[in-house]
Amino acid sequence: MRHEDRKIAVAAYKERKVVAGIYLLRCLATGERWAGQAPDLSTIQNRIWFTLRHGSHRGHSLQAAWNAHGEDAFAFEEIERLDEKALEAGRERVMKARLAHWCAELGAQAV
Repeated sequence: MRHEDRKIAVAAYKERKVVAGIYLLRCLATGERWAGQAPDLSTIQNRIWFTLRHGSHRGHSLQAAWNAHGEDAFAFEEIERLDEKALEAGRERVMKARLAHWCAELGAQAV
């Protein structure tokens, strides 16, 4: 990649709209579910898959299921996108409340 092309790509990345929200991980082999919150839904799956592949995810039950069943047994989905207006009441408080809602709604463990 040329230097100029790289500069354009970096600028585009920095200008992209970041969307916070809640995501769900499913183990298709067992039906287990884990929900989490992310400040940027577009990058969270890569981060989670990286830690799981390397055996370093902090969620012990999630890591154990991954180790037992493998990557192909897992699905990732966004379950709620939170716009800036929804987060005006306090980002951490709103994210925590929405995560608790979805954990209860879906019978998921929080990660």
